[in-house]
Amino acid sequence: MAERKPEQRMTYGGYLRLEELLELQDGPEGYGPAPCNDEQHFIITHQAFELWFKMILRELKESHAILNSDHVEEKSLPKLVHHLERVTEIFRLLSNQWKVMETLAPQDFLSFRDKLGTSSGFESWQMRELEVLMGLENEQRMGGMDPLMHMRKLADEGKVSPKVLADFEATSNAPSLNDALNAWLARTPINGSLPESPGDEAITAAFVEGHLEVMKHHGEEVIAHIVSIGHGEEAQVRPRIEAAAIQAASFLKPEGTVSRSRAGLLFIESYPELPLLSWPRRLIDAFVGLEQSMLLFRSAHARMVERMIGRRMGTGGSSGVDYLDATTKYRVFVDLWAVRTMLVKRDALTDVTSPEYYGFATDE
Repeated sequence: MAERKPEQRMTYGGYLRLEELLELQDGPEGYGPAPCNDEQHFIITHQAFELWFKMILRELKESHAILNSDHVEEKSLPKLVHHLERVTEIFRLLSNQWKVMETLAPQDFLSFRDKLGTSSGFESWQMRELEVLMGLENEQRMGGMDPLMHMRKLADEGKVSPKVLADFEATSNAPSLNDALNAWLARTPINGSLPESPGDEAITAAFVEGHLEVMKHHGEEVIAHIVSIGHGEEAQVRPRIEAAAIQAASFLKPEGTVSRSRAGLLFIESYPELPLLSWPRRLIDAFVGLEQSMLLFRSAHARMVERMIGRRMGTGGSSGVDYLDATTKYRVFVDLWAVRTMLVKRDALTDVTSPEYYGFATDE
């Protein structure tokens, strides 16, 4: 192999294009003098966020490509979990990154805040796109804000490129990760039965009714135990226990019809020992871990802003901290959290039928 000439040798700086990268911290051209130390700190911190958002989007789009299919290969689940777990760790890192921003004192920030004009964190199209990709509905957003309409407005003003808008529209028009997840859960084999199997509706309904019956029986045991140890009267305890059972029935049978995706989710969570369900179980946990890390990130953001500017209005005209606090209540993977309320201990459940289907050999 011919030896490379010195001018052809790859360097650390060349590979990372460091000279170009390090020229991007001086703020927008034509907007006053070069940034002071505190303003450059503000710029670098937020640029670092956007670099990580770029990585998050790539990981989530890779996840979406795997899951948004009529048939998801079992061997692809470890890779899917890996993508989601990486995003979780990135959000954990970003939660701690807000601590760096907290070294900016309120007066330090006020000295250059006006230079931000009407810019707003809501205009971070990468953050908005990853929310849409995950499946956050506009109805869940504070004030029902529509990020796609906002991006179109920015594009009309020449503030975002046609490519940014095209990518955002493509994500908005495709099924979300949550849609793909629910479709995948609906294909869960329940007691050896698939959606296309003969009698699947009856088998799925029997599983759901059996679980609700176990919940009811377990509830009676809980009531008797609480009363026996003197921690409450039956008249006080029973309504709470029975309300949980009613809520479970409503969850599993919305409008009186069994939801197969929720039944599949419950089956996976109820029988974690089944080999075939081990990676599906990890995938569910990976989605929960992802959303949890994102919620902690949002909470850390809100507390940092409150510490810096109190309850004043945001630069983009939002309600500031009140808006950020509202985002901490956002939930995308609602079913994955809700099902945990209705789980009962494994010993109380009936054994799964056709255990060999899930990787267990039957006794001869």
